[in-house]
Amino acid sequence: MTDRLITHLRHVDLAVPDYARQREFYSGVWGLTEVANDGGISFLAAEGSPEQYIIRLRQAEEKRLDLIAFGAAAPADVDALAERLRAAGVRLISEPGKIDTPGGGYGFRFFDLDGRTVEVSADVAVRAHRRLEAKESVPVRLSHVVLNSPDIDATRVWYETHLDFALSDTLAHPRMGQVMHFMRCNPQHHSMAIARGPHASLHHISFELRGLDEYMYGTGRLLRAGVRMVWGPGRHLAGDNTFSYFMDPHGNTVEYTTELEELDEDAWHPHVHDFSQPEVTDQWGTANPMNELVAKESFNDVDRGVFVAPPV
Repeated sequence: MTDRLITHLRHVDLAVPDYARQREFYSGVWGLTEVANDGGISFLAAEGSPEQYIIRLRQAEEKRLDLIAFGAAAPADVDALAERLRAAGVRLISEPGKIDTPGGGYGFRFFDLDGRTVEVSADVAVRAHRRLEAKESVPVRLSHVVLNSPDIDATRVWYETHLDFALSDTLAHPRMGQVMHFMRCNPQHHSMAIARGPHASLHHISFELRGLDEYMYGTGRLLRAGVRMVWGPGRHLAGDNTFSYFMDPHGNTVEYTTELEELDEDAWHPHVHDFSQPEVTDQWGTANPMNELVAKESFNDVDRGVFVAPPV
């Protein structure tokens, strides 16, 4: 059992130059629902999720990852986490207080080791949502986010030390060494993963579908719409989830997935999987082979919005 102050992943916020095109993609073929729009900022929800929104888009001159938001169970947990980070010398962007976004809530923001902005909040109003029907191939919820880091071990330790994330599994390669750490903040195999990349950036955002049929219907719908699929469809070994990776209009990798493994945290021990073995990347053997060209698609652009934080 754990005493984590963070409970789950809430939303991922993106800044983009071509806001209209990005908004059309996520509220159209990708299958999210716009719940609010405020002069160049769009809030997009998943039909099956109680979160007010899972993606926020903002008009900006440069593409960047604005924010990753996690949930906490109560305002007291938000305060406790802020005090812990402050005592450890982590740079806070804001003090705990009222959040002025759809659903409100109580939270604060800070920089992680790689300079990303992270938000933790509680008391956010629950959005009216619904159970998706069979063959309804739109996202149920946000599944996980994967981040690129030049030093995945340091970033892993930072999230373990300061935010109580736990390591679920690691991918390694005989020549390259460790290339990805899967991290959890609840029994879900990973709410976040840290991938080895040449710079700090967004690797991909993953969206959960209702089941295998809905995942395949969604993958097919995107292909028929001409959305470029980078890798898939297949099924990973670590996490045991399905994958179809696509590119959004600004070159961010986005994933349709389903059936991500839930762990018995009292009994689980992390594994190191050999990334060079094809059954590790894709148990089914249905996806196009993972190679350097596919991997580089998820390196993404250098995120010029990150703050270079001191190591703590």
